[in-house]
Amino acid sequence: MMSPNVTHARAVPLEMRPFGCTEMQVSVLGLGAAEIGFENTPDHTVDRMVGQAHDTGLNVIDTAAMYGDSEEKIGRVLRGRRDRFLLFTKCGRQLQPRASLSGFLARADRTLRHMVGLKDGLDSTDWHPRALKQNIETSLIRLKTDRIDLIQLHSCSEETLREGDVLEVLQRARQSGKVRYIGYSGDGQAALYAVRSGFFDALQISINIAEQEALELIVPLAREKNMGIIAKRPIATGLWKKAQTEAIDQHICLERLQKLQYDFLKGPQDFETALRFTISVPGVSTAIVGTTDIAHFGENIEFARAGSLDQCQFDSIHNRWKQIAQPECVGQVSLCPKHVEAIAQPSVRRS
Repeated sequence: MMSPNVTHARAVPLEMRPFGCTEMQVSVLGLGAAEIGFENTPDHTVDRMVGQAHDTGLNVIDTAAMYGDSEEKIGRVLRGRRDRFLLFTKCGRQLQPRASLSGFLARADRTLRHMVGLKDGLDSTDWHPRALKQNIETSLIRLKTDRIDLIQLHSCSEETLREGDVLEVLQRARQSGKVRYIGYSGDGQAALYAVRSGFFDALQISINIAEQEALELIVPLAREKNMGIIAKRPIATGLWKKAQTEAIDQHICLERLQKLQYDFLKGPQDFETALRFTISVPGVSTAIVGTTDIAHFGENIEFARAGSLDQCQFDSIHNRWKQIAQPECVGQVSLCPKHVEAIAQPSVRRS
């Protein structure tokens, strides 16, 4: 992997792209802050990364309520420079403690509904409206801001989306001015439903050399609806460098890469080509890379600055995936064609 040229990076900012129907312009590369919260990253390291982001024109920071203390760290290092960045975060998948009023009421409400035979369609109490509302309030406090540029539902199921209560929480947060735009983060059938619903301004979805399912249906539909598209795991977490992984979805991707046998993964430009493939996907607004290594972060910025792949190389990678990986249609990361017709057109509309 190449070493970042800091002087050159400062001279030529990252490409900026429109973010769907919003007025926001986003850098083609964004900073994913999950590792920052999960790996006990010191504030001075986060501060250096944020400074590096600013110097190169990277303006998107993506985090979540459940990413450990990621939001707190981001909030601290952004003091005095909040307006230089777009803050994206996610709610859900984190219920407030039982000792808190919101946590107690959310659990009590769900228990009561079940006792009287009412189904709420939620995956768990993590998605209870009270829990989501508290997630948003807590994120505002942690991020030390009065507004969140994009709030995203954090990979809830299609059933939870159909219930509708979770959408009302986000709508109220937008109407109150606490959030500017609303997005969904996830894959598969739930992501397809979210796109078709017309409710969301943005979609965050897995797109990389091993996960290209979204390119066949979901991304084109999202483009038609003028949604901002965020590519997560844009370098497939470098799985081709690993012999094994415990995560189910990553295990599927690792097996795919072993079958795909991309020639470029054997050369010195493997990471660069993988990242540039993702940002070459038509409709992708920004790709979120997560790291706590300042040097790696700089390398990713340099790769993104090189821009999209030429059409021939992009087509070669995508066509090989369609030939080798698409027929598998298995696992969490897949969306089989036979499932698409089973997803009814939802009635929710974005206002």
